[in-house]
Amino acid sequence: MNRPSSSETVVLLVHGAWHSALHWASTQRFLARHGLAGVAVDLPGAGLDAPVPTGYFQPGQPGLDSEKSALHDVTMQDTTDVVLDALAAARTRYRNVVLVAHSAGGSPASAAAEQAPELIDRIVYLSASVPAGRPRFADYIGAEENAGAVQVPPVGDPEKLGAIRINPLSPDSAVTAVIRRAFLDDLPADSSDSWRQFLHPDLPLSSFTTPVPLSPERWGRLPRTYIRLTDDLALPPATQDLMIAEADRVAPDQPFQVRSLPGGHSPFVTRPAQLATMLATIALQRLTR
Repeated sequence: MNRPSSSETVVLLVHGAWHSALHWASTQRFLARHGLAGVAVDLPGAGLDAPVPTGYFQPGQPGLDSEKSALHDVTMQDTTDVVLDALAAARTRYRNVVLVAHSAGGSPASAAAEQAPELIDRIVYLSASVPAGRPRFADYIGAEENAGAVQVPPVGDPEKLGAIRINPLSPDSAVTAVIRRAFLDDLPADSSDSWRQFLHPDLPLSSFTTPVPLSPERWGRLPRTYIRLTDDLALPPATQDLMIAEADRVAPDQPFQVRSLPGGHSPFVTRPAQLATMLATIALQRLTR
């Protein structure tokens, strides 16, 4: 098959836990320098109009540890449908559709690939969940290989809240220091503290706990690339490598193409030009299907 042209290619970007489409903005600008369109989606509970607990922005944040999340009834299929809708729209305009998922976004992206592989030409996992070997992201978060990961401090009981809640606006600097270390440990020390404003407090519990069954006949037939983040503290390389190896055992006829990018969990913030260059190289390579 001929190499895809940049004008025929779109890169569809799916964010991870507690993030949003806004986090891809710099990467989209650098993709444009490569002649590539980049479209970022907001998953349920993300974006400027996403619901937050009523006390989240109030002094003292009353009820933050007990108020049921507005996202408590969001299912994995709800989240997957957002990706499917974006893929269907992209397919009407572009010949080559490359789906890129970060972190927890790998689960709905994988589910979308399983349900509609005809809408995707390549799927790229950026230090992302690959539920092929173990169907829930929680299964990898709880794996022995992930024991050294920096865990973001939760607020309240996820089962009662219906969401995994964090507090990026916590007045406790020890809490925000852990969040920053997990996601942005390579952000310069003298950087603005504004990063906290762009993280959402609630993540639907279903994103971590719902199984995503994948088959070699559908998901496994797609060309796929894994971008390892070699200094990732939130999802360490050992966990990334475990997911790659187990996925390749499920679909050995189409093994992962593996690339590595130095740095931590959020290259779309700390090194978007480098990330965009790698994504452009991947998106414009010859297809192997």
